[in-house]
Amino acid sequence: MTERIVTVTLNPAIDLTVGVDVLRPGETHRARAAGSNPGGKGVNVASCLSDWGAPVTAAGFLGAENAALFESLFTDKGIKDAMTRLPGATRVNIKLAERDGRTTDVNLPGLSTAQDDLAGVRAVLERLSPSLLVLAGSLPEGLPGGTWADLSAEWRARGARVIMDVSEGPLALALAGPRSRPHVLKPNRDELSILAGGALDDIGLLRQARLIRAGGVALTVVSLGAGGALFVGPDEALHAEALQVDALSSVGAGDAMVAGLAAALVEGADLDRTARLATAFAAGKLRVVGPHLPPREVIEGLAEQVKIKSADAWVGAQDDAA
Repeated sequence: MTERIVTVTLNPAIDLTVGVDVLRPGETHRARAAGSNPGGKGVNVASCLSDWGAPVTAAGFLGAENAALFESLFTDKGIKDAMTRLPGATRVNIKLAERDGRTTDVNLPGLSTAQDDLAGVRAVLERLSPSLLVLAGSLPEGLPGGTWADLSAEWRARGARVIMDVSEGPLALALAGPRSRPHVLKPNRDELSILAGGALDDIGLLRQARLIRAGGVALTVVSLGAGGALFVGPDEALHAEALQVDALSSVGAGDAMVAGLAAALVEGADLDRTARLATAFAAGKLRVVGPHLPPREVIEGLAEQVKIKSADAWVGAQDDAA
């Protein structure tokens, strides 16, 4: 059966990326380049999945006043547009990208929403009936912190596999009850540390990921930036080393990893293949500006280069190095 993949973005953004040599606070800078791309975690995931060749639908909210940039992306990539238009404009997020790949984000406030607006998104999902649902990003003003948890519980009860990439309070609420826990969770190091109540070293990260896995999440993936990523599945835990690539922009690399996880689920990949594919998606995204991937054969070539070891061996190597 063909997967019905739907991504949900409730707080989208237009990413204004400004290239500078080195960011020096308090000084005047001359930009090397600037460009605007439609963004928001779920939108980015949908874009990368489309580049991979997977049919995907984008749902959620868009501001009616400046929807054209998103509409062009969806049309160009063949992404089914199921976004609900709201009065007003989608927010703009400013990304200050330095030559060394470091990016500083300035995120503006988003659209104001209400429960009635969310009811419209629920009706859209009812019509689409996803079998693979990606819930990603922050919540806009007006929606309760348990919104992601409620959507996850609703669609897991219907048999859909839910991938979740959210943070802080909404993440804690999603994990609080067994019915709302997603099939796949992808926090980063900081998000997992906040969830645990304090900074985690590598041993602590692996322990926390295993606790989440034991609580009913089939796959917990912890992205570690230049440190690679941990993949904790039902029977084993792996560490994937980050690939060294010439990075043009780090914006959206985590979203590309989520897209790689979705692609791996669709093909029924084992944990080793999942780790390789997700890492290759993230590395491929670093090579381009905007929510895009290089061609599929490039991603497959990167996947072959990923170095994998058991997570316990990785933690042991970290201890030895210290």
